[in-house]
Amino acid sequence: MSSFRQRALAEFSTHEAERFHRDDRPVSEYFGCNVFDVSKMEKYLGKETFKKVSECIREGKKIDRSIANEVAEGMKTWAVEMGATHYTHLFNPLTDSTAEKHEAFISKTKLGEPFENFKGSALVQQEPDASSFPSGGMRSTFEARGYSAWDPSSPAFILDGTLCIPTVFVSYTGQALDMKIPHLKSLQALDKAATSVVNLFDPEVKKVSVNLGTEQEYFLVDESLYEARPDLQICDRTLIGHTAAKDQQLEDHYFGAIPQRVLDYMKDFETEAYKLGIMLKTRHNEVAPNQFECAPEYCEANLAVDQNNLLMILMRKVAKRHHLRVIFHEKPFLGVNGSGKHCNWSMQTDKGTNLLSPSSTPGRNMEFLSIFVSVLRGIYKHHYLMMAGVSNLNNFYRLGGNEAPPAIMSVFIGKTLDKVLNSIESIGSADDDQSSERAKLDIINNIPEILIDNTDRNRTSPFAFTGNRFEFRAVGSSVNVASSMFILNTIVAEQLTLFRSRVDTYVQSGIEKQTAIMKVIREFIVESKPIRFEGNGYSDEWRNEAAKRGLRGVTSVPEAYDEFLAPDTVEMFESQKVLDRHEIEARREVLDETFTKKLQIESRVMCDLTINHVIPTAIKWQNILLKNVKMMKEVFGQDEEAFNDSAEASIGTIKKISGYICVMHQGVHDMVEARKNGNKILDYTKKADVYAKTVLPYMDVIREKADKLEMIVDDELWPLPKYRELLFLM
Repeated sequence: MSSFRQRALAEFSTHEAERFHRDDRPVSEYFGCNVFDVSKMEKYLGKETFKKVSECIREGKKIDRSIANEVAEGMKTWAVEMGATHYTHLFNPLTDSTAEKHEAFISKTKLGEPFENFKGSALVQQEPDASSFPSGGMRSTFEARGYSAWDPSSPAFILDGTLCIPTVFVSYTGQALDMKIPHLKSLQALDKAATSVVNLFDPEVKKVSVNLGTEQEYFLVDESLYEARPDLQICDRTLIGHTAAKDQQLEDHYFGAIPQRVLDYMKDFETEAYKLGIMLKTRHNEVAPNQFECAPEYCEANLAVDQNNLLMILMRKVAKRHHLRVIFHEKPFLGVNGSGKHCNWSMQTDKGTNLLSPSSTPGRNMEFLSIFVSVLRGIYKHHYLMMAGVSNLNNFYRLGGNEAPPAIMSVFIGKTLDKVLNSIESIGSADDDQSSERAKLDIINNIPEILIDNTDRNRTSPFAFTGNRFEFRAVGSSVNVASSMFILNTIVAEQLTLFRSRVDTYVQSGIEKQTAIMKVIREFIVESKPIRFEGNGYSDEWRNEAAKRGLRGVTSVPEAYDEFLAPDTVEMFESQKVLDRHEIEARREVLDETFTKKLQIESRVMCDLTINHVIPTAIKWQNILLKNVKMMKEVFGQDEEAFNDSAEASIGTIKKISGYICVMHQGVHDMVEARKNGNKILDYTKKADVYAKTVLPYMDVIREKADKLEMIVDDELWPLPKYRELLFLM
């Protein structure tokens, strides 16, 4: 066995977990203790300041700089009492990660005496520069300065002795350089559009907010085995590796008893999450071996996104204390389930009404149907954009296989709602005379109680209605979920704006309001019907049917990114004031650049594994077999028949090894040449397309032969931990 793999297996499970000091008190007694939440604001701020800050948070307004110093002083006092020595503006650059630059509280008086200091100006704004983050050309050299600005709607917290202040990140010219700004703007757009529609039914509603719950899937691997795999260390996924004889076929891991080592880890990161106000509600084994899931309770969408980013930081940090590694990659292991981040999305009024919850009251159901069909029409109109928004290199490996939804968007709504929508469409299809208007009005009065659909959610649906919310299942497990949610929010905002506009037009033409609403509901039902699908999204029949319906699936990630610059997309983002064209173009360039660089890194690592690990090991085994054949020749002498019978298997294996090595050598050569040709291209959009079409296919060819060699070469020689070790040792 290779020394690296041997050492990894020898070190496996010999470590003692360096646990956090788990709090034995009831969670309710320490929940949120490390968060500067409303209760702490009330304690550390003056009465008037607390009132103003509370109003800003509740109504989404900017904090008046006149009170910033007092807020900063109160926040600093609390943080120092909690042991914090530094503060940082925590922001979300265009890298699917968080970023931070720490500054010390400690300062000096004029007399040189040390004291803790934190001014309002430092709270409200910081200049982290951060010029090396991708910007898509929005930051020229002479104006590379970047600013982070406090987002008071997401509370500050303490992590590892540092006061972390959630912020947005903008360029010198004021353009968005992060994930948070478009998400916040999309929430504002949706609030405005949804409130306008809801006011048709309840004029007293002043605000509509978005709630989000993110189910986080992940894999765990022992750190010794992880460190013996260069591909896992650098790419977060295995570039080679034959499937194990047993993986998830029996589904015996799913919802099974959680392994003790994993449970200890879960308890520790849950404790830290509770202290930071993250209300985790579930934990369980997922379908693939060593795959698990945790899920928080619903909360306001901006907070949910920030908490999910923070949770991933915590999970990585705590895992190292348990000598584990968390893998958030969407497809770390070939042939078994990949990992997603299922996003449960809904809207709620300031009166507490869930707008996606059906009712037994016809009038309430009209409001529900107005919102519901607007979502359907939006998903239909921008179905390709929705899938483009979740498409990256990682997720491309996952979509369409082993319970991940297919790369063709469809919406599952269940039998109950399907029947209701079909009924409205059918009855409303009479001739447009007085009697047909009467029929439509009868529908209003006779809309039945819409019961929550208890049938299967259809796990092959990328976007499924699950009773009182939609579940977007195509989002990748490693990403900042804001990258998908701002697209969804903007799409729905656009459709709700259109819904209200059509109703107003009909009312102005003399049609009674309820009848006008019902006419628009029916129009949206008809116009969005192609997106509704209740069957098996994996089937060939669906792919053919989807094509007939005009639904496009993602077959190339760079090509999917073209949709960001489609006229309908640009018009939508600009009309809803979420992104301008320059910002959209920049983000598209960043997506192409990230795709290319990740694929370039994977290609280089595969070359290293192939040339420096797999092929030398195969040659070593081949030499052993050649020596064995030579010795058999000496033993059998002139007895050719006996020699041929005895050496046939070895000779056959030697030939296979030679063939595989030749294919891999040629594949590596051709892949390197393809990379060189791609690297000559300066335009990242064209470069990404070339990489996808010319580099990626060679990786599949090389892997196929490497995996076959893994099954031929002596297990004692194989240099890398195998799937049976990575997935079943815990």
